[in-house]
Amino acid sequence: MNETGLITIESKHSFAETLKRLDSALQSARMTVFAVFDHAAAASEAGLQLRPTTVLAFGNPAAGTALMQANQLAGIDLPLKILVWEDQGGIAKLTHSNPITLAERYSLGTKIAPQIAGMAKLLACIAEAAGG
Repeated sequence: MNETGLITIESKHSFAETLKRLDSALQSARMTVFAVFDHAAAASEAGLQLRPTTVLAFGNPAAGTALMQANQLAGIDLPLKILVWEDQGGIAKLTHSNPITLAERYSLGTKIAPQIAGMAKLLACIAEAAGG
């Protein structure tokens, strides 16, 4: 993790394979994929170049709602998202927000700590399944 509250891991696979594995890991975890944002394709349509960069927005409404009930502003950071991207060297990486940082940002307190811990574990497991 760095000062921005983001966690990045390097994938052992190509960008395309990492994205495919991420989708599979989300399905296995019974997460709902709400949206896929292919930023590179959008850039190309605008006549611009961008290395492969795709965001998957996903979640479990029952879990996310608890955070928004504690502080509705948390909805700006939900659903959860994982960015799959390729760096200048052609290495695929996965980046996601650290749920602990989100809990701090919205002053969610200890009441919601079990959900935050569960989200952190889920994101780590999904990222590892996709990139490992």
